[in-house]
Amino acid sequence: MSAGRIIRTPDCVAEGAAHLAAHDPRFAAALARTGPLPLRRRPDGFAQLLNAIVSQQVSVAAASAIWNRMRDARLTGPRKIMWASDDDLRAVGLSRQKIRYARALAAARIDYRALREAPTDHVVATLTEVPGIGVWTAEIYAMFSLGHADVFAPGDLALQESARLLFDLPDRPKERALRRMADDWTPWRAVAARLLWAYYRVAKDREGIR
Repeated sequence: MSAGRIIRTPDCVAEGAAHLAAHDPRFAAALARTGPLPLRRRPDGFAQLLNAIVSQQVSVAAASAIWNRMRDARLTGPRKIMWASDDDLRAVGLSRQKIRYARALAAARIDYRALREAPTDHVVATLTEVPGIGVWTAEIYAMFSLGHADVFAPGDLALQESARLLFDLPDRPKERALRRMADDWTPWRAVAARLLWAYYRVAKDREGIR
């Protein structure tokens, strides 16, 4: 099996958005409010996942500061992580737990090039074998670093809240329920996610959600 359709350009996102808008008038209404959706492609590889680990359970500002210190110290590659002492890693701001996660990622020896051609299920299974990488992180990696067009991240709270607002649900859908809903948005679930995130920002401004 292959990775399927890959989102490479803004035109790919626009194609998916048009498909969703034709499929469901609520998506059409949301798209009218959000305007064109962003591409949001990121690099793939070790550093991207290490950055995701660094960002866990800290503010965006704190994560950025730690990552900048790691880059300045040249501690963003697997060999550098393995060779560094715990004191070196603590000095740039990593907690004991994140040091363990960073070393586990470095030791996993993931074939990132092979993941570019792999289906989403394989990507998620491979990445979640590494301590510190959960399903949400793996799905986000498949979506934005690998460009998979048909992956969703139903554990994301903003997606859950946006779905509640857009589809006028009585409660925020749980992860399992939102995953079932997203099945209806194949083969453009990653574009549905982009649209829901964009709609969430619009609705948040409108309703004062914090």
